[in-house]
Amino acid sequence: MSGNIADSSNNQKPVLKFLDCSLRLSVIPLSVATIWLTVTNKEDNSIYGKVKFSNVLGLKYMVCISAICAGYAFLAAVASWIRCLVTKAWLFFVSDQIVAYLIVTSGTAVMEILYLAYNGDQEITWSEACITYGKFCNKIKVALILHALVLCCFIVLAVISAYRVFSLFEPPLSSKQVEEEERT
Repeated sequence: MSGNIADSSNNQKPVLKFLDCSLRLSVIPLSVATIWLTVTNKEDNSIYGKVKFSNVLGLKYMVCISAICAGYAFLAAVASWIRCLVTKAWLFFVSDQIVAYLIVTSGTAVMEILYLAYNGDQEITWSEACITYGKFCNKIKVALILHALVLCCFIVLAVISAYRVFSLFEPPLSSKQVEEEERT
C-alpha cells in the first residue's frame, strides 16, 4: 500500500510543478496590468482640479507591491527550474507567505481608499469623491480586482509551497501508534 502512495505522489509532483510555474507566470501580466492601470489613471475636473495616482499614497504602495510581486514571480518561476534552488522548499514557502501578506496589506489600503472615495466620511466632512471623479474610481476598482486575482494566485502558491515543505516530514504518530511502539 505504501508503494501506491509513493507512486501517486511522484505522479503529482510534475502536475504541482506545472501548476506552480503557471501561477507564477500568470501573476506577472496581472501585476503589470495593475501597475499600468494605476499609474496611467488620472482625471481632471474643472471645479475640483486634477487627481492622479501619485496624489494617493495607498495607490503608490499598491504599485510598489505589484512591482515586487511581478519581479518575485518571475525570479521564482525561473528558480523553480534550477535544481539546486528547488530543494530549498523553505525559501519558496517563506517568500510566498511574505508576498501574499504584502498583497493583502496593499489591497486593503486601496479598498479603504475606494470606500472613502465612494462613501465619504460625514463626521470629518469628507464628501464622496467618486461622484466627481467616476472614471478615476472605476479604473482603481479594476486595478483592485486584478490585484485580488494576484492574491488568489499567491494563496494557491502558498498552499503548494506549504505542501512541498511539510511533505518532507513524516506525519506525527497517533496515540495508538505511540502505544504500539512502546510495547515493542
